[in-house]
Amino acid sequence: MILRHIKYFLAVAEYQSFTRAAASLYVSQPALSQQIKQLEESLETTLFDRSGRHVKLTHAGEVYARYAHKALQDLEEGRRALHDVQNLSRGALRIAITPTFTTYLIGPLIKTFHNLHPNITLSVQEMSQEQMEKQLLDAEFDVGIAFAEVQSADITTQTLLVETLALVVNKDHPLAKYQAIDLQTLSEQSLVLLSHEFVTRGQIEHYCRQHGIKPQVLMEANSLSAVLEIVHHTQLTTLLPSNIVSNRDELIAIALAPSLLQRTAVLLQRKGAYQNAATKAFIHLAHQHCESS
Repeated sequence: MILRHIKYFLAVAEYQSFTRAAASLYVSQPALSQQIKQLEESLETTLFDRSGRHVKLTHAGEVYARYAHKALQDLEEGRRALHDVQNLSRGALRIAITPTFTTYLIGPLIKTFHNLHPNITLSVQEMSQEQMEKQLLDAEFDVGIAFAEVQSADITTQTLLVETLALVVNKDHPLAKYQAIDLQTLSEQSLVLLSHEFVTRGQIEHYCRQHGIKPQVLMEANSLSAVLEIVHHTQLTTLLPSNIVSNRDELIAIALAPSLLQRTAVLLQRKGAYQNAATKAFIHLAHQHCESS
């Protein structure tokens, strides 16, 4: 058995088709089928059920796939460890981030990191926390920035900061002159909120349930920038981290009193994942940045 067999096996498992797997691997279907046959012979078991329209893993195949996937992850981390440069004269860092942090946290953080380590190649992708956890577990990212409500036991967290959400209005809104509002006033507002695929929406609804508020949600959007633009150009309000408006003169953040709407931002990593020098440097810098903010 060689590494190629494992890669081919996982491709067929993913695509549930020899044809599509062969296309993704840029090999012919007969060549792929031959490699899978060799693998099954070496393991003395059948890995795929070929009787239906789609190729499916047998029970033995499902068991083997878990170990094969983990083996490829370990081999990739071993390769990265060999090429890790401790003085940060070169290297790469892959960061995942949830949308609300892109507006005020990631920019200054990346600016400082790049100024300190200009030869490190950075890849930054915005995504939902659910997708982030999945891709961290698949070793597709080195570190993520999201919230403390982690679903997987195989994800570790480090606390970065505590965010306070506020009612965000435009500068011409009747409430713009207030520094804080009570919950009764909040319940009277017409809101535009992020849609339900965002963790923020669930946190807002949990807060409202806790305090007996029935929010008047007139609009929702699956884009943070869209929500901010709607608030800017209408009398609708929203609930977002107060830091988001720090560089937007057209918007005002109004505190909720007496009960604050808060959440904890964390760094996420796969448990036991290899940390290269760039990852360690970024984590250290992120803690420094958040502590000084």
